[in-house]
Order: sequence, then structure tokens, then C-alpha cells
Amino acid sequence: MPYKHNEPRRHKIPKAKYKVGNWREYNRALRQRGSLTVWVTPEALATWTPAQTGRRGRPPAYSDLAIETGIMLRLAMGRPWRQTEGLLRSVIQLLGLNLPVPDYTTLARRSARLSRTTALKHPTGPVDVVIDSTGLKISGTGEWQHEKHGGRPRRSWRRLHLAIDPESGDILAAELTTTADGDASQVGPLLDQIAGQVRAVLADGAYDGEPVYQAIAERHADAAVIIPPRCTAMLSDTATTAPTQRDQHIQVLAEKGRIGWQTATGYGKRALGETAFSRYKTVIGRSLRARTLSAQKVEARIACVVINRMTSLGMPVSEKVA
Repeated sequence: MPYKHNEPRRHKIPKAKYKVGNWREYNRALRQRGSLTVWVTPEALATWTPAQTGRRGRPPAYSDLAIETGIMLRLAMGRPWRQTEGLLRSVIQLLGLNLPVPDYTTLARRSARLSRTTALKHPTGPVDVVIDSTGLKISGTGEWQHEKHGGRPRRSWRRLHLAIDPESGDILAAELTTTADGDASQVGPLLDQIAGQVRAVLADGAYDGEPVYQAIAERHADAAVIIPPRCTAMLSDTATTAPTQRDQHIQVLAEKGRIGWQTATGYGKRALGETAFSRYKTVIGRSLRARTLSAQKVEARIACVVINRMTSLGMPVSEKVA
């Protein structure tokens, strides 16, 4: 039956209520996110113009860090290239520095071929990792125009894959791909970007499969893999003698049910990955500004750096009250 006919008989689960315990510090961190000194750092100003290399040809007028600063300022403030140039120029003038400012054409051109070696957060010890993906719009008519005028939607998408530390909310690894690349294929590349020991990998049922378990075992042999098996999952041939992690999940599911399995494995932390994606789309946006795939990859990675810098300023400490 349709959902509305079963609504009166559905089991009601009351919505949990939370209270932020460090509101004063978190409120100060939110205000600090808009400070220009957070984005135009002394390290960037010190290396604004690259050192002479002695090679033939005209040297670049601006370092990669200067271009990256412009991109971060654009994403953090939500401005187009021309307004970003004006904002960056005013910051340099207010600081009283005699530094050249890249024009909007230079920022756009250099951003497409900027090196994507920008460092994300490096964990200081063993961490749990939540892996998930979401879609980002790039072009085409919007939903409102499609609903009003009809016709076939032509909106294109890219898929953003993230590896997130659920404890701190930091983005540890990021990959931007086309929609032709599946979620499971990016588990290995994401784990390759994480320097340090991974204690556990959490993901939803779309990642269930032997290739994912193998990719994790090749990089972190002792890591726990917490992925819910599909409803049609079967035990392996060695389940009685040498059960795999997936076999153990299937057995626990049969004994305790799905809710009991989630409680036993700590699968609830995977929801914090959804929180990270919500934070990304709220701060950066639901679409990519760049038009080429190479520039989009750079934009998405620097956007993750922006999110990490914002979360490092302060995060809310929520306590469940009901």
C-alpha cells in the first residue's frame, strides 16, 4: 500500500534532541571563518612570487600557493573570479604590501593545471575512516526550469568520493570522478592518500563486495571492515573453518538483526559521513564552478582544504538531551 495509507499504523520513533555544550566557542569559530586572515596566510604571502630557478624561459609571476590562495578565497567567500581578484587586491592593499595580484584570467587558467598535491589532514594516530560519495552538478538546466517548461533534463554530474574521520570531521582523502566510475573502485585510491594506520573502514551497502574487502586488506591488513552485507549475501566456502569478516557480519545479522548488528559493530558512526557531505554542500555549494574535469578535480580538492580549515577553527560539541 502507499505510504500515506500506512502512516497511522507506522511505528513512531521520536526524533532525538541535542544541545550544543560549547556554544560560545563554536559561535566564535563561526565568526572567525569569515576572517580574511584565515585564508590569506603569512606563509602564502612569504612565497607569493616563486624563486628563480635559472631555467630557460619566462618564470611564472605567481607561485602555486598564491593561485591556491585565490581559489580558496573564491570558494570560502562564494565569489566569481573577477570579484575574487578585487577582494584579493583589496586585502593586499590593506596589508600595505607591494605584491602583484593575479588577474581573474590568470586565476582561471592556472587553476585548471594546478598540482593536486594539496595536503589534506594527516591523522596523528590510528583512525576510523568513513567512505562515501555524493553528486555535484556541473551544467545544464535546473530543476525549476525543467519543472516549469518540461522536456528532457540535461544536467550533468560529477561524483565526489571522500574519506572522513568521524571523530574530528576532517576530510582525509578526496577523489572527483565522472559518474561512470563506481564507488567501490575508489576505495583503494582514497586509502592510498591516508598516511598512517587505519583502524576501521565504514561504508554503506553499496560498497559490499570482495573487491572492496581485498583493497582494504592490501593496504591495512588489520583494519576492521564494517559494511552491511546485502540481503542476498551468502556465506563463503570457508565460513565454517576460516570465516572472513563478511561471513561474521552475515552471521551476526542472522542472530541479532540489522539493528543489533549496527549496535554491535558501531556502524552508527557512518552517519557522520553524511554530516560531512552536508557541511560541504552548505559551505561550498552543490555544484562545481569549473568546466573542465582537470579544473574540477583541483576545485574539489581545494574545497576540502577549505572545509578542513573551517572545522579546525572549532566544532560544536553536541550532547543528547532527549
